Amino acid sequence: MPAVSPSLVLPFRELDLASLAQVGGKNASLGELLRALAPSGIAVPDGFAVTADAFRQVIRQHGADGEIYAALEQLDVRDVTELAATGDKVRRLVRSLPLPPELERAISDAYAALSKSYGELETDVAVRSSATAEDLPSASFAGQQETFLNVRGAQALLLAVRDCMASLFTDRAISYRAERGFLHRDVALSVGVQKMVRSDLACAGVVFTIDTESGCPDVVLITGAWGLGESVVKGRVNPDEFWVHKPTLGSGFRPIVRRERGDKARKLIYGSGGSATVTEVPVPRGEREAFVLSDDEVLTLARWAVQIEAHYSARAGKAVPMDIEWAKDGRSGQLFVVQARPETVHSQRRESTIEAFRLRGKGRVLARGKSVGSAIGQGRVRVVHAAADLAAVQDGEVIVAAMTDPDWEPALKRAAAVVTDQGGRTCHAAIVSRELGLPCVVGTGDGTRVLGAGDEVTVSCAEGAEGRVYAGRLAFVREQIDPAQLPVPRVPVMLNVGDPDNAFRLARLPCAGVGLLRIEFVVSSWIGVHPMALLFPDRVADRSDAQAIRARTAGFASGPEFFVDRLASGIAQIAAAFHPRPVIVRFSDFKTNEYARLLGGAPFEPAESNPMIGFRGASRYYHERYRPAFALECRAIRRVREDMGLRNVKVMIPFCRTIEEGRRVLAEMEQSGLRRGENGLEVWVMCEIPNNVVLAAGFCELFDGFSIGSNDLTQLTLGIDRDSEILAPLFDEQDPGVMQLIETVTSVAHAHGRKVGLCGQAPSDYPEFAAFLARIGLDSISVTADAFPAVVARLAGAGKGP
Repeated sequence: MPAVSPSLVLPFRELDLASLAQVGGKNASLGELLRALAPSGIAVPDGFAVTADAFRQVIRQHGADGEIYAALEQLDVRDVTELAATGDKVRRLVRSLPLPPELERAISDAYAALSKSYGELETDVAVRSSATAEDLPSASFAGQQETFLNVRGAQALLLAVRDCMASLFTDRAISYRAERGFLHRDVALSVGVQKMVRSDLACAGVVFTIDTESGCPDVVLITGAWGLGESVVKGRVNPDEFWVHKPTLGSGFRPIVRRERGDKARKLIYGSGGSATVTEVPVPRGEREAFVLSDDEVLTLARWAVQIEAHYSARAGKAVPMDIEWAKDGRSGQLFVVQARPETVHSQRRESTIEAFRLRGKGRVLARGKSVGSAIGQGRVRVVHAAADLAAVQDGEVIVAAMTDPDWEPALKRAAAVVTDQGGRTCHAAIVSRELGLPCVVGTGDGTRVLGAGDEVTVSCAEGAEGRVYAGRLAFVREQIDPAQLPVPRVPVMLNVGDPDNAFRLARLPCAGVGLLRIEFVVSSWIGVHPMALLFPDRVADRSDAQAIRARTAGFASGPEFFVDRLASGIAQIAAAFHPRPVIVRFSDFKTNEYARLLGGAPFEPAESNPMIGFRGASRYYHERYRPAFALECRAIRRVREDMGLRNVKVMIPFCRTIEEGRRVLAEMEQSGLRRGENGLEVWVMCEIPNNVVLAAGFCELFDGFSIGSNDLTQLTLGIDRDSEILAPLFDEQDPGVMQLIETVTSVAHAHGRKVGLCGQAPSDYPEFAAFLARIGLDSISVTADAFPAVVARLAGAGKGP
């Protein structure tokens, strides 16, 4: 497309990142994408930019710029009423200014050329703002100006361009610039005119090349919903979410480590009112239950995102995580990148410390949604139904709304926390909350209905992916951990991790990996259904259980596939977070009474008088009562290791009573495609039964290592039910008999070239026990994250003797 009036209109293909002063961050980036990355296969819709010079020419007419900036320079942006009045006055003034004839001709000619290039007389375009201080690494300006979609025809385009220019002076944009020290006179606006992608007939969303909550740089987060992308960006819907692991993606694997299906209740489509109209409509149930992207499409977007990040990082000479918008054309089925800008929260953090919040009190949960960040906040509820309610917001209140609007930022700065009915982790409410450091729970569905104005609440984002709003002000602690200041222990310290939602944050600790990943946590919290009930649904007689199971598995090909997918996702997220450090996954070790409490579990579990030493661990895996379910566990592990390439995963057999039992379990694993030694697969065994020590040499022939379960080993050595309050004073991991067993198994294992670890709380509670473990040469100790700093400190000076 030939350039027309270069000082006023420039084609995207003539722009690059050096053009920011002329056309703003968004348009400069689109030019960079088209010139540098489109040749490698990344699809970007074409278009042109109305330059910042054109904007300045418009507002200088009749001396309007003097009136505009005089009003803004006198404004106190903290006064919401005054801000609204001044913003409205300035926008009206800009919209009243005619476009100079030369500019009208340049825009019309460029639009005609763009339409012709797409084989249309009047093509549909998106009209987007691109401020000259926008999309900087230190300030995103995300959502500060307006976007106009489905604009068709030269006259409609000219009106949209003028309205877009006026949007440089939205209340939110005025406040954003003032709060961040940008002079209003120094910021101009370029208008981007881009060919529309017909995502109203398909789907659209956002990609981050970083985990938005933890800042982990090794994953790509993709969100998406049906219809035009504004639904996702502005938080109108709860979108689907997909996480992809970058290192193994680059090695040719298919590492979609997690999928979360959003409800996607409504979508934006082209309106019937002609040009520049869009309308919101409900989404049919079938589409709501389906993911918006196939696995191949998710992986394509992830590869594009990694390419874009690599290119921008090379240009900057440092890592530049990216925030990318994508859309799928419903007519052609083709994916497109429609925007790319630097991520502005985690990429700007310089501190090395990990801030950890932890609730100490308990309370009634009033609302649940997706957590943004990991902080905790509390205050009185302020329900905001419309912008007019913002003037009443007081410092330290919890803002509750159906969704937030970027115009609300001045009020959000005064809030203690934010709760919304709608939205996902990449919507504007989430982005602004991250920039402001506010705990934010999005997508509650009913927050505005169940949270009463004036009620005292605690908003917690410190409990994983699920954010919770509790009644009352609960006690909590806030800790700062500086990983760089932790000493180096004599014995490598690993973590016990069960909750995948915390994995990316915990992986920042300088640990040696994950010494114990209990499958039970993933099964109970992410699946909630007995695997045999998914394999044999006809045996679930309870109607309510059967109905609940059908609801949970909706959208999956089958019940077993639901189990494998969810279990693989939970394991993969932890394995990806700690990659390439080892992650030892223990197969399920529910007791029969615990299994029976899962949905549909009762018909499949025997009643036992002492489940602690009953039908648990290895004995289940080859027994017909559970053997088919164990095959599902193996399928999940194989998916993580072979399909996703996360071969840092090792597996461990719990409560293996005899050597013959060990052989039978290994045979079952082989039948499910898990062969010890194949592609580096290590199989460990728990050492928690005295027989594991007595016959340690025999177990060494079958397994690659031992993990000492000190609780069960103490229980079975001393003959004490560890749950007995009466016998609690006798329960002691430091009993000489227990310590002798630990020393013996360590010695025998090392003689056979096998490693030995220990997972338990005792090293953090007893310095002398930590010293003992260091002295006997234990290969690793695995503890909970909250105990990690204390254990590391104790082990750094432990075991100075021979």
